[in-house]
Amino acid sequence: MSAPHPVLLIATRKGAWLLHGDTERQHWRLDGPHFLGHIINHLVLDPRDGRTLLAAASTGHLGPTLFRSTDLGANWQEVAQPPAFAPAADGSGRSVKHTFWLEPGPADEPGVWYAGTSPQGLFRSADGGDTWAPFSCLNDDAQYREWMGSEQDGTPDGPKLHSIQIDPRDPAHLYIAMSGGGVHESTDGGRSFAPLIDGLDVVEGFPRDQPTFHDPHCVRLCPSRPDRLYQQNHCGIYRLDRPATTWQRIGDSLPEAVGDIGFPLVVHPRDADTLWVFPMDGTAVWPRTSPDGRPAAYRSRDGGNRWQRLDHGLPTEQAWWTVKRQAMCADLEAPLGLYLGTTSGEVWGSADEGDSWTCLARHLPEIYAVTIGYPRD
Repeated sequence: MSAPHPVLLIATRKGAWLLHGDTERQHWRLDGPHFLGHIINHLVLDPRDGRTLLAAASTGHLGPTLFRSTDLGANWQEVAQPPAFAPAADGSGRSVKHTFWLEPGPADEPGVWYAGTSPQGLFRSADGGDTWAPFSCLNDDAQYREWMGSEQDGTPDGPKLHSIQIDPRDPAHLYIAMSGGGVHESTDGGRSFAPLIDGLDVVEGFPRDQPTFHDPHCVRLCPSRPDRLYQQNHCGIYRLDRPATTWQRIGDSLPEAVGDIGFPLVVHPRDADTLWVFPMDGTAVWPRTSPDGRPAAYRSRDGGNRWQRLDHGLPTEQAWWTVKRQAMCADLEAPLGLYLGTTSGEVWGSADEGDSWTCLARHLPEIYAVTIGYPRD
């Protein structure tokens, strides 16, 4: 059997593209656009079958919906029932503005997917993403609704539920994050959730014990050590080793001129001590640009105690783009490959764990998400 060819799945503000690589990750071919002009928030290939591809779309005439392909984008069909909140008895209630996060279920639950939306909602599909239903108590629970805050909370494209993480040892053990609303854990398959916010900072002047004021940007569970979580937060980078419940800030060791504010975070699939982040300028008015116009990833090999700047091959000046929370990912190779999409429409790749970077694609629309998949025939 030949080695699988990786494909980068690129979701943008104006459509989706697929970037096909060879087995050596040296040559890449761009396929697209798909859904030209539509906002695509997430594009994910099911790792369990290597065939089912889901796209979270916001279209001018259909509104928020999902599309599904089983032939790597050659043909697409709108799903029969996209995520939607249950209507209130009096006819009021919330409406899904867009689906933001798509998460395949565990290996022993083929066909199961989870989705997080804006405003904050959690949904589940049991038929490969074709029909969706509200999942868990938190969508309509009065306490959680209060913690979710207003739909005009200041998040540029609306508040959202994201970072759905499933313990590979126990499909009933879930983590989710809400921006805003904090990080939450379920150990009973979503029947209940509990906040997991101890040790996290909030914006000065707000109470730390209220989930409403917590803004996690990205939470990742370590595949090789599922009791370890990392978090890129609005207020720093953190690590949590269960069964502890208090997060430890690990971003303080980044250079002061760079800081530890950003959106994406990637964990090595085989080494829980290795992770990458991509800081942005978080000073003053939060310009959401690379610090000093000099973009760089940072890698830690010791769980966040020390960091190494990784910018070889990246622009050295006047490059003001940055990377959104879903727009950085890793492959499964050795050495591991890293990939990121920028707010200026470039895709960069590294085949040596970030030591050097090459531009793989240019001139795309603003990139919202980059994921990797390994298609099967």
